[in-house]
Amino acid sequence: MERLAAYFTDALRGLLEGAGGAHNHSKHHYNITYGSHHPRDDHHHHHQNDTLAAFQLLQDMSPYIKFGHFTANQAILEAVVHERRVHIVDYDIMEGVQWASLMQALASDKTGPPGPHLRITALSRTGTGRRSIATVQETGRRLTAFAASLGQPFTFHQCRLDPDETFKPSSLKLVRGEALVLNCMLNLPHLSYRAPDSIASFLSGAKELKPRLVTLVEEEVGSSVGGFVGRFMDSLHHYSAVFDSLEAGFPMQGRARALVERVFLGPRIVGSLARVYRTGEEVEERGSWGEWLGAAGLRGVPMSFANHCQAKLLLGLFNDGYRVEELGPNKLVLDWKSRRLLSAS
Repeated sequence: MERLAAYFTDALRGLLEGAGGAHNHSKHHYNITYGSHHPRDDHHHHHQNDTLAAFQLLQDMSPYIKFGHFTANQAILEAVVHERRVHIVDYDIMEGVQWASLMQALASDKTGPPGPHLRITALSRTGTGRRSIATVQETGRRLTAFAASLGQPFTFHQCRLDPDETFKPSSLKLVRGEALVLNCMLNLPHLSYRAPDSIASFLSGAKELKPRLVTLVEEEVGSSVGGFVGRFMDSLHHYSAVFDSLEAGFPMQGRARALVERVFLGPRIVGSLARVYRTGEEVEERGSWGEWLGAAGLRGVPMSFANHCQAKLLLGLFNDGYRVEELGPNKLVLDWKSRRLLSAS
């Protein structure tokens, strides 16, 4: 826990220094291809090989990523059964690793009728420069090649957000007869931080677009009403559980854990505390995004028994400290001991 304390100490030091490190870090995006980059923060710029290696290690050391991907994909498969055309709009596609297993599942049944045509539209962000758009294009090429290797009918499109990263449903290219799914993975360690207004604009589109399903995965950091101190303690307890789970699963892999911490967790802690300090009140008012969707009038779709069993089987591959919690009919939560880490709904 010394490393965790060091990250929080650095984050607090940045806050005390005003417009220093924490303030700047909170504006940076960290993803599995590129670290943040700023002329004054070169020591936090991670080489592409480091970020890719850290992402793979995080997948191997923890169910953190696969839990959300597999739960969302199983819900999608169940929602679009017998459909001939499926259109998924992905809020933050990154490297597109979520969709490889979905394609394999769609293409796996060789005895029945051909699988549906899959179309994925990835949102790209003009406000973060060419790098974001180029990354999405490369993801599309990679997914197209993978689908071809499986014989899975597939097309890939991009939809650019406005410069302020807001989403307009009218910008989507929709085709009659497609089963539409909105997929939203939010603020997990390997993903970029996205502003609440941007997320709200995407999820608000669900009411206008009337999709077959909205899949949502988000961190369970807590929404304390105790002011900055309460929110700070929520963040501390959350990341303490994450660090503890990684150490318990791979106690002898100190260098591997250190890479994951340096590339993903450390920057997330710094940015998280900076946002808590400046804008934590809005979290108290909004609650979780799942609650926000419910308040907006969307009906929860119950998680199937198969999805619950799949989650338990996944956790069986990792340390005994993980467990699945069913929080209402449409929400599965990944816990580490007594602490909720993330939820899928």
